[in-house]
Amino acid sequence: MDTPAFSTYHYDSANASCTNGYLWKTVEEIISSEHPPGTRVFDLGCGNGAFARRLVERGYSVSGVDPSVEGIAQAKLVDPEAKLELGSAYDPLVERFGRFPMVISLEVVEHVYYPRLFAACVSELLEPVGLAIISTPYHGYLKNLAISISGKWDPHFTALWDHGHIKFWSPKTLTSLFSEAHLTCEAIHRVGRVPAFAKSMILAFRKAKLVVEDSQTLA
Repeated sequence: MDTPAFSTYHYDSANASCTNGYLWKTVEEIISSEHPPGTRVFDLGCGNGAFARRLVERGYSVSGVDPSVEGIAQAKLVDPEAKLELGSAYDPLVERFGRFPMVISLEVVEHVYYPRLFAACVSELLEPVGLAIISTPYHGYLKNLAISISGKWDPHFTALWDHGHIKFWSPKTLTSLFSEAHLTCEAIHRVGRVPAFAKSMILAFRKAKLVVEDSQTLA
């Protein structure tokens, strides 16, 4: 199966996007409750490296990839030593980077053409009992109804945005996606606005130790 070429997703700086105001605090709380500074973290879809840089400042060892040439270039302008490289979930990332106790991917899964390959990549990058933190715009019945009543579906679907959102996830569908990759959802956080109308959701997925051991036995 052919997979997409590197993205031309545009970045004109290494600054954090508007999502940091409602995403980062919760993600940082999950990370710090799970692992202390010094822990290795992989950022899948690191963009311009803004959140990776924040974690490095807090003492974490962060590696990551993004298919945007501009994004990686902006990250390297700020920190030439950053362990951020061109790449995507469609690449053999474990061969390049190894496995990690924690994988993060913020506001990425809604952009990918092959979500099952994405979920499989996250699972493969995780060590046994590792934790994945995945965020994406939230969709649920009340929010979708409000968008419909207000006539806001056209701008919400971002149909005219190159490399925009092509998948719209609910907690149920995202949990189903990652369960196929043998990851179990442990927590769901809705952030930005009140929960029913949240801007995004952050899901924490655990990789089971048994699944990894079974796959090694069969190999």
